Amino acid sequence: MRDIGAYIKQLRTERGMTQSELGKIIGVQKAAVQKWENGTVRNLKRKTVLKLSEYFGVAPATFVDDQESEILKISDIYTDGFYRIPVFESVSAGFGSYADSEITDYVPLLVRNPSEAPLLMGLKVQGDSMYPKIEDGDIIVVRRQTSVDSGSIAVVLMDGEEGFVKKVEYGRDWIELISVNPEYKPRRFEGEDVERIRVVGLVKQIIKDL
Repeated sequence: MRDIGAYIKQLRTERGMTQSELGKIIGVQKAAVQKWENGTVRNLKRKTVLKLSEYFGVAPATFVDDQESEILKISDIYTDGFYRIPVFESVSAGFGSYADSEITDYVPLLVRNPSEAPLLMGLKVQGDSMYPKIEDGDIIVVRRQTSVDSGSIAVVLMDGEEGFVKKVEYGRDWIELISVNPEYKPRRFEGEDVERIRVVGLVKQIIKDL
């Protein structure tokens, strides 16, 4: 785990600032800065991370521990509620290990709930099974979560590998994956086969090229 407190102290002293002066700039009391620097507080609030990043001109990820740094590198904080959301080329890439998955692009996205930003990603859709609602080449914004309401459009994995974007319907002992395009028949999984399907995200938004 990186010593965030020592790093903040280093940045502060390099500018010849007192703890009180830094506190006034960030909008906290001197005692808060003291707690940061002595390690009493390790998980800084997001607005604090943003202000420190803007003032010292360094990446937001430098003010979080190693366990959270990948999240902030992937969803770097912008100002005015905008975040950089990573875009992956496929469902399998997006929901694999970040260390092994290549981010192909970033899209700026207005996120009204900052705590949701690290859960969001973009996926480039391939195929026409969800046409005309979602077309080949569209980017969908997905919120990572393990369950959705029946009738929602979700990202699912089958057998832990093959990924789909489908409308999900639930029954008492079955789950059905439904395409918008009528040329594709619904796929129903019953009994033990239900376990083959795992919801990994909810489709929140569709980004189309005009």
